[in-house]
Amino acid sequence: MTTRLVAAAVGLAVLIPSLVFGGVLAVEIIIVLVSLVVLTEYAAMAFPDDRHASFAWLLLGWGAVYTAWLHGPQGAIAPTLGGLVLATLVFVTLRPGPELSRAADRAGRYVLGIGWIALLASFVGLRRFDDGLAWIFLVLAISWCGDTGGYFAGRFFGKHKLYPRISPKKTWEGVAGGVALAVVGVFVVRAVGLPQLSPAACVAGGAAACLLGVVGDLSESMMKRAFDVKDSGWIMPGHGGLLDRIDSVLFVAPAIYGYAVLMEG
Repeated sequence: MTTRLVAAAVGLAVLIPSLVFGGVLAVEIIIVLVSLVVLTEYAAMAFPDDRHASFAWLLLGWGAVYTAWLHGPQGAIAPTLGGLVLATLVFVTLRPGPELSRAADRAGRYVLGIGWIALLASFVGLRRFDDGLAWIFLVLAISWCGDTGGYFAGRFFGKHKLYPRISPKKTWEGVAGGVALAVVGVFVVRAVGLPQLSPAACVAGGAAACLLGVVGDLSESMMKRAFDVKDSGWIMPGHGGLLDRIDSVLFVAPAIYGYAVLMEG
């Protein structure tokens, strides 16, 4: 527990000032660095026997999607995604691996990894809004409060398993505790920087986004079981890999980005 707390404190000491004082550029630098680490972890999990070439392809595809989303002309993302699928099929055709029966699985792993991790670009999109910093802290509040509330509620009150086949430790009581604390976090962010959120939106949106985060956590757990690994990596002492820490964020951030577009677009 001490190692986990120290690692989290060090991470926050770097992250929070960068977000507050760095502007859009700082957020973009952080997201690019985080994405590189997560792509490395994903390549090691999904392609343990070919991680270097796989990482190169994942990075190339991620870069194309990221650039089209944030820096390309309007409408560039759709043809980019289509081109990604075609190019990945060509790449896998030229490098099908030792077992042709798993070629389709390899192609799917590439497309999944690129699209999944590219969702982090939504953080940069959020920061571009006038209230961008508040929107980012809304994502973090929902994710962190959901994880914290879920951990302690599950530890002290958890009795009914949520989805033992994928995540044996998660309980329905933990989910309820996470949702409750996430809604509190949303109200705090509303009070500080997003007064345009109605109380109903705080309750409904906070609960829905927190539940999305739970699904994100379960999805990453499912992937790790499919890849037969315990943690996505080792970069965060006591926490495993970076992907283990941001699995819920990868679902919450795009949802909040979409909501922000509707609110401020």
